[in-house]
Amino acid sequence: MAKIIDGKKISEEILKEVSGGVTNLKKEKGIVPGLATILVGEDPASKVYVGAKIKACEKTGINGIKYQLPKDVSEEELLKKLEELNNDDSVHGILVQLPLPENINISEVVNTISPEKDVDGFHFLNISQLYWSSEADLKTELRDTLSKDMFKPCTPYGIVELLYRYNIDIRNAAVVVVGRSNVIGKPIAYLLVDKVSSLTICHSYTKNLFEVVKRGDIIIAAAGKPKLITGDMVKEGAVVIDVGINRSPEGKIVGDVDFDSVKEKASYITPVPGGVGPMTIAMLLRNTLDSALRKVRRLNL
Repeated sequence: MAKIIDGKKISEEILKEVSGGVTNLKKEKGIVPGLATILVGEDPASKVYVGAKIKACEKTGINGIKYQLPKDVSEEELLKKLEELNNDDSVHGILVQLPLPENINISEVVNTISPEKDVDGFHFLNISQLYWSSEADLKTELRDTLSKDMFKPCTPYGIVELLYRYNIDIRNAAVVVVGRSNVIGKPIAYLLVDKVSSLTICHSYTKNLFEVVKRGDIIIAAAGKPKLITGDMVKEGAVVIDVGINRSPEGKIVGDVDFDSVKEKASYITPVPGGVGPMTIAMLLRNTLDSALRKVRRLNL
């Protein structure tokens, strides 16, 4: 029977750590980290997500600033708001809640955010940092632009933190990532590729998916397919990280893993909800605190 990886518990630990860091920064430097969130439109789910982030800000002492723009806002207006926030010294992190209306280019929006305030970790320069194993391999002009202080995407960052906090040895592990999205699959693969013995990226249409997943000592399911990974696909003692959030026909939230059958084979498993999900906000706030601390170092405040 698998041990439960309690993301809610670990996220609370991280938020306490962030709170302590915020308190110290305010006491020593008189600086309060600020996180600006931008919500476009009235999507109910997006409102819930933004509300949870603002609530977490209040809990840790971070100044959460919420902007809500109309659904018909132009891309030009949104980019102008981002430039204003880039130049606002009280704002250390900027997050634009997805999805955005079809008339707005997501890539343009993400890359308009200053990489030093991109606490979601998806600016080109932040992603580039993941894709290069060594800065020595970069062309000089790009190497000089990149910084070791770039941010990791929050959900993949949270997955790595869970493995670390549960003392799961990844150095000798064969990792299988099921899912190839730019948000989860690819970033987590690049975060782990230099730390594990082998890494395989596959997806729900991979030929012989059963055999591929069966080889995994650590399985990260992020394909967006409810209950794709079943107990017979998992070898004894595997660690299973379920990133999926899907709604069943009965209206229940389920993951990409068939929890009931997989828990009988795995050594560790994340539940849905309560596993990876809470870690995303925790790592977002850690990134925001880190952004404020890095600014203090850059300016020698």
